[in-house]
Amino acid sequence: MASSEEDGTVEEKENNNKKRTKSALATAWLTFYNIAMTAGWLVLAMAMMRFYIQKGTHKGLYRSIARTLKFFQTFALVEVGHCAIGIVRTSVIVTGVQVCSRIFMVWFVTNGIRQIQNEESVILFLVVWTVTEITRYSYYTFNLLNHLPYFIKWARYNLFIVLYPLGVVGELLTIYAALPFVRRTGMYSMRLPNKYNVSFDYYYCLIIVMLSYIPLFPQLYFHMLRQRRRVLHGEVIVEKDD
Repeated sequence: MASSEEDGTVEEKENNNKKRTKSALATAWLTFYNIAMTAGWLVLAMAMMRFYIQKGTHKGLYRSIARTLKFFQTFALVEVGHCAIGIVRTSVIVTGVQVCSRIFMVWFVTNGIRQIQNEESVILFLVVWTVTEITRYSYYTFNLLNHLPYFIKWARYNLFIVLYPLGVVGELLTIYAALPFVRRTGMYSMRLPNKYNVSFDYYYCLIIVMLSYIPLFPQLYFHMLRQRRRVLHGEVIVEKDD
């Protein structure tokens, strides 16, 4: 009986050690990831400022930073994996929607349609994304290091109140500007008849994407407002599982 109890205690200790090791590895990876993403978006911010100072115009700015933007924004897909495997306690659906909508904007709208790359709306959402991501990843980094300056915490849960709607406006105006080019060229569309017997119209797809902001934006915005109340004011908020 004593032997059985001792075996159980040893097994318990081993399990606890494994959990601590996994937790330490997860924290180390998340710290590295957030430092890298903070640095990446800082590089983007400096590149945009340098371009504007040198050229005195926003025209050509997107093309100058496109490669860096595509890399760091696409790499953010890792965050969906973080939620899926449980090392970050955030909804997979919320994270997935946010990340995939950004990737769609970068690859299938702005990058794919060169005629709109000099639109002011592109610069608007780029500036908003850059400020948002520098603030967000800085917050996560300092939080993981247990040295979170209050001004970063304040910025994380206050700047979005203005930045989030501005970013949405920039994204919607950019998609709207793309519509005439997509309709005229038929890009990314499939017409019947074809060997797959499938029809797809990218023009109407973009319209559906624009309409999807109507239900999605309020949900994500109010989710952030609830997080703000919880973090800054200590309110206990019970949310339904997604």
